[in-house]
Amino acid sequence: MHPILSDARQLGLYLLGCLPIGIVLILGLGHQGAWGTAAVFFLPLMMVYAFIGLSAYYLCSAFPISKEDRTWRAVPAHVSAAATVGGLCVGLAWVWARLLESLNVGLQPQLYLAQPWLLFVVGALLFWLAIAFHYVLIASNASQNAERRSLESGLLAREAELKALRAQLDPHFLFNSLNSISSLTAGDPSAARKMCLLLADFLRDTLRLGAAQRISLQEELTIVERYLSIEQVRLGARLNVFKEASQQALSANLPALILQPLAENAVLHGIAHLLEGGTVTIKAEKVHSMLVVQVSNPCDPDRPRHKRGGFGLSLVRQRLQSQFGAAGRLEVSEERGEFTAKVSLPFESPNAADAHA
Repeated sequence: MHPILSDARQLGLYLLGCLPIGIVLILGLGHQGAWGTAAVFFLPLMMVYAFIGLSAYYLCSAFPISKEDRTWRAVPAHVSAAATVGGLCVGLAWVWARLLESLNVGLQPQLYLAQPWLLFVVGALLFWLAIAFHYVLIASNASQNAERRSLESGLLAREAELKALRAQLDPHFLFNSLNSISSLTAGDPSAARKMCLLLADFLRDTLRLGAAQRISLQEELTIVERYLSIEQVRLGARLNVFKEASQQALSANLPALILQPLAENAVLHGIAHLLEGGTVTIKAEKVHSMLVVQVSNPCDPDRPRHKRGGFGLSLVRQRLQSQFGAAGRLEVSEERGEFTAKVSLPFESPNAADAHA
């Protein structure tokens, strides 16, 4: 279907754009100041001609101008079509003039039939103008379609990347949790059994909430707390947890399971290396238009080092960059025996959840 006919707004703008051409015809072809007669004669013809001009779209589509198709191949078709439309204009003008005479409205439209060749030339020139307009329209639509396809391809590529990152993340959770259970199996079977039950609840939550694109910070912290409760079975009094978050921050949306690797890193590469243990501190707040979540823990300066900040931290950084670009950041620092991982991402209100469902 013609792109203009498929959109009432575009059709209205197109007809409105044809009015100046009708006014030019009135001023250029009007006889001895008979502007009223010229207006009654030419404006209706111009509106009918506007719809005839839409046929140029199909001609332009059949003879596209591109590097592969030489322009000269379209010239004979355009010349023939313009001559046909020019003759049609003369015929329509004759019919309209006779109709006005039969109505006895006191006009003299026959004045404009004295020069049929002039009407023929005007009709042909206007059709060539319509051809030029439709070539521009086709090129514009092609450009918009290409841009839309490029955007869709980018979104699909980003979605595939995020799914790949999530596919790496889930086994990472399970591996670390099972490793913790394994360390208790021989020395404290009852604690290992308790940890298995906690792990079942933990996995249930991660499967339920992890399938969503966005969850609230409150739900994310629930998963983190379940994980830390599992590690507390293994570490006992050596592991303490402190959480501080504003109500506004707790209601914010963020990517599911984005904080879990930070909690794992705090325990496995921080608290676990200290004989006296320590406290994992989680703080969240809204800073201007950003949600800032900070996970801190004491650490042993002589602990084994991991290149590039560890696998879990690397995944978090990649997910933030994939979903938020430069606006999503993970910053890590270590000062005076305390390791801090700070996540900054655009603040999303609960109302934005539907957009990511």
